Amino acid sequence: MKPRIALIAHDKKKDDMIALAAEYVDFLRGCTLSATGTTGGRLINELGLEVTRMHSGPVGGDLQIGAQLVEGEIDCVIFLRDPMTPQPHEPDINALVRACDVHNIPCATNVASAHLVLSQLQSKAD
Repeated sequence: MKPRIALIAHDKKKDDMIALAAEYVDFLRGCTLSATGTTGGRLINELGLEVTRMHSGPVGGDLQIGAQLVEGEIDCVIFLRDPMTPQPHEPDINALVRACDVHNIPCATNVASAHLVLSQLQSKAD
């Protein structure tokens, strides 16, 4: 079964997400990808990935991905968070991270942990 990965990045982390995805682009092409709005658009336009786009995070995209996760449709979440900028939708962010914990879904919240998760998934796919 293809890994089902959610990709989310706060505004100041979107460039990091594109760089990260570029490193794993061949692997990610073989995955089922979901992303919040702007992040998904950039992954499609800049890397040519096939991505199911949700709404942007502040208008419910994080919650949409959380719902997919609860329904068993997400295997891991890569959520590059900006810890230095207050987010108006912080309760939604906390709900998504909590859903990962409740459902035992890996959730990488920075580039270093994202590398670990993606490398592990990639090695299992080989």
